[in-house]
Amino acid sequence: MIRLYDTMERRKKEFTPADPKRITMYVCGPTVYGRAHIGNARPAVVFDTLARLIRHHYGADSLVYARNVTDVDDKIIAAAEAEGVGYRVITERYYHNYMEDMGALNVLPPDFEPRATAFVTRMVDMIQRLIDTGNAYVVEGHVLFSVTSDPGYGALSRRDREQMVAGARVEVAPYKRDAADFVLWKPAGQSAQHVALSWESPWGKGRPGWHIECSAMIEAFADSRGQGETIDIHGGGLDLIFPHHENEIAQSRCAHGGVPLARHWVHNGFVDMGAEKMSKSLDNVVGVDALLAAGHKGETLRLALLSGHYRSPLPWTEGLVAQAKATLDGLYRTVGDAKAGEPDNGVLDALADDLNTPLALSRLGGDRIRAELADEGILLEDGPEGTSWRRA
Repeated sequence: MIRLYDTMERRKKEFTPADPKRITMYVCGPTVYGRAHIGNARPAVVFDTLARLIRHHYGADSLVYARNVTDVDDKIIAAAEAEGVGYRVITERYYHNYMEDMGALNVLPPDFEPRATAFVTRMVDMIQRLIDTGNAYVVEGHVLFSVTSDPGYGALSRRDREQMVAGARVEVAPYKRDAADFVLWKPAGQSAQHVALSWESPWGKGRPGWHIECSAMIEAFADSRGQGETIDIHGGGLDLIFPHHENEIAQSRCAHGGVPLARHWVHNGFVDMGAEKMSKSLDNVVGVDALLAAGHKGETLRLALLSGHYRSPLPWTEGLVAQAKATLDGLYRTVGDAKAGEPDNGVLDALADDLNTPLALSRLGGDRIRAELADEGILLEDGPEGTSWRRA
């Protein structure tokens, strides 16, 4: 049995797929306008680990894992304009960079990798359904979702109205009926890049908003697996709970007659630089490519990302990487002579208990690795969100 913390219910619960032979997991992937930093790598590593666990538990062919690529975004347009190149030059370059960097961390490619630009027709269809049901409205070339039309809005993030308006991080435009309403479709801008990255629609030429992309791609993903409108797991970083996932839930539920978007919601914590979340907007990022170029092995970086419980904040420091290397060296010394085969039950039990990777590493190495790490000043510590390594 696998138990996972469900963000919607705020508790750990048994993972119960609709069909154990046809499990679906969708994780929000990269927006391809720049190199990935180590914080971007955490969800890729975490959900790769979860995918491997599910396949071990239910069978190699049990899971179909989708991770989308956002290749339509204002930041992509800005990057293309800054370089004087077409937007596809930007998206292709950074998509391939992302796949190379994640591959270096031994992250397996997903089974289904939908790109937003390939699903615009489905997005337009979903938006029209929301207009027809009274959940969306057209104004000045925009289509907006009416938050007040969905009584269940806010269930995932559990924010009050003032928090939701402030946290949406969008301009309270005069054409909105309600300050919390969010964009499903926006009109094309005037520059050549804006025009290139736009499509015809019943509401004029433009492009989709960010949130509708995932709802439409999940709909296509679920359809392709015969899952109806509900997938088994939706995952991503903690920062996506609001507004992105909250908005996905609302528009998908309203487009599908009240059917839930996902059975389980799983979110990983931030990688931070001490007091702040690692973020390109804060200019405090550590690139995966830079870490690899500095001589750190991908397996060391992967283990560093798994050294803390996935729901806990992970401060990224030189000490963390050194600690991961010491842990990895100890594991190699411990299991170097072991034959390949079935993992230890203690390791599997730890992973099945909400992906407790620190405890799994401890059980993998046993008393020897505990002693060796203690000699290095590294101790195993239990906390409210799982087990983690810390320096004494």
